[in-house]
Amino acid sequence: MGARPDITAWRPRVEGIDEVFHAFFADHAYPMHTHDAWTLLIVDEGMVRYDLDRHEHGAPSSVVTLLPPHVPHNGDAATPGGFRKRVLYLGTRQIDPALAGRAVDRPVLRDERLRHRVHQLHTSLERPGDELEAESRLALVRERLTRHLRDQADVPPPVHDRRVATELRDLLDERFVAGLSLREAADRLHVHQAHLVRAFSRAFGMAPHQYLTGRRVDLARRLLLGGMRAPEVAASAGFYDQSHLSRHFARVVGTSPGRYARTGTGRLPARQRPAYERRLTRVLQVVGDHADQADAEGHGR
Repeated sequence: MGARPDITAWRPRVEGIDEVFHAFFADHAYPMHTHDAWTLLIVDEGMVRYDLDRHEHGAPSSVVTLLPPHVPHNGDAATPGGFRKRVLYLGTRQIDPALAGRAVDRPVLRDERLRHRVHQLHTSLERPGDELEAESRLALVRERLTRHLRDQADVPPPVHDRRVATELRDLLDERFVAGLSLREAADRLHVHQAHLVRAFSRAFGMAPHQYLTGRRVDLARRLLLGGMRAPEVAASAGFYDQSHLSRHFARVVGTSPGRYARTGTGRLPARQRPAYERRLTRVLQVVGDHADQADAEGHGR
């Protein structure tokens, strides 16, 4: 008897993604079936063999597989020990339905950059509160999938659109606590979502979600130094929960919110606090900018 399957599935709060499905199967074989969504698959261990439109295909760990809606397919392990996979079921409007035939003909996409972006998208979807990051990564994944299906898989030229980037920054400044979806921003600025992400990243050296997080961390610092407890700070600064605050706070500032509050200006004489805060802000801003720019190089291209 084979190992028990290990399955996790959820519907994220990200428009365009109907379901996230992570699974390990030792000996399960899918019968012929269809989905009413685009199936975006990456394999982390083993290899999957499947039939699509009466043609046999394989999905090793190095490729991205895209199956169109309503086309029958099956699937089972092509290697001993089973397979581990991660799947995104994308809404039918995420990719032009006219491209479904091309996906049937060529479901296997050999694109290392695309596979890495799909992996990053899965990672962001596992963290509640990082929806803007997930939406941004989905926009770039969707753009690259479409380019593959249209035989335009070359890297698009850099986007130079300072006006749009500045307008998005203004929107984020207005809504950094309440949050702003990428779709809403794109609708208000009348541009495609991927263009918005590329323009902002090119202009400011960081992705929109990184800028939003930085604004929230800055506010959290001020609230912590003012004596507010971490759970209240998380809600007041726009974080999903205290864990969400702690993760991003430690990444940007280098310590936990609690330790930061205990070692901050509250322990200094009142006359020294303004200078300390100004000096600390400058240092943290420089460090944070460098860290975010390094991350944006892989996300914004």
